[in-house]
Amino acid sequence: MKLSIVATLYRSAPYITEFHRRSSAVAKTLVSEDYEIIFVNDGSPDNSLELAVHLTELDPHVTVVDLSRNFGHHKAMMTGLAAAQGERVFLIDTDLEEEPEWLLDFNAQMRADASDVVYGVQAKRKGNFFEKITGAMFYSLFRLLTGIAQPDNIATARLMSRRYVHALISHKESELNIGGLWVITGFKQSCQVIQKHATSPTTYSLSRKFGHLVNAITSFSSLPLVFTFYAGLAISASAMTYIFYLICRYFFIASPPDGYTSIVASTWLFSGLIIFFLGVQGIYISKVFSEVKQRPYTIIRHIYKYSQRQDVK
Repeated sequence: MKLSIVATLYRSAPYITEFHRRSSAVAKTLVSEDYEIIFVNDGSPDNSLELAVHLTELDPHVTVVDLSRNFGHHKAMMTGLAAAQGERVFLIDTDLEEEPEWLLDFNAQMRADASDVVYGVQAKRKGNFFEKITGAMFYSLFRLLTGIAQPDNIATARLMSRRYVHALISHKESELNIGGLWVITGFKQSCQVIQKHATSPTTYSLSRKFGHLVNAITSFSSLPLVFTFYAGLAISASAMTYIFYLICRYFFIASPPDGYTSIVASTWLFSGLIIFFLGVQGIYISKVFSEVKQRPYTIIRHIYKYSQRQDVK
């Protein structure tokens, strides 16, 4: 198998037919008939699964991996990559915001650069002002707290070699962030500037974006734990300095003034800091709890293929 095209399905019903047509056309241009298209149904609530399964009855190149429920975009992508058999694997979203025709340019650049990965980076982030600001903050905080040089506005679309995909899916953590894994897997990677289209509203709410940021940082960095140590050390040092000041004032100047406001404020501050630091540690403990159980990050309910459908008939 020379080429695998991998895409996930979630509220993708309006785009599946067109995506399949365009992906098939570009794949045939590149490798003739030696390709596969893998759809991973991530518990889509619409009729995406039915439409994709219908394609398996018509096209022997199509495979549908149906997950038992919604596990999340990143885990669904990893499941699709694990199922891919191609020497080259093209990962892309089905909503047509990313063009299947990019495969031709990505392949040309991969050959020219002798790289294992060619990935898309948006020339200009789509969305309104708030989405652009929160996106920029995410990438800046992620790089600052993890030390991983993930590019701004990276797209899902990427063409990968077999050895890179094999290395990528060897990561087995349950709480995964695929953007960070793309970078730390290594190999020679090249970027290509692309322009995404705005065909569908984002499914990431503000709370999901914040949760994604927390998961991304805690998956790749222990810096927040180190920060709690130094913050506690600084608070303790400042408290000891203030106590020393009060003792000196009591013996050499005058009695320290009474004041319940400062006591309440300091108690409030330090109580909040204690709860915050315990929360940070709790996040890491919960991740350890999830990982030691070694649960699969997705469960496959059924795999639909053309040959299976023909056997039934």
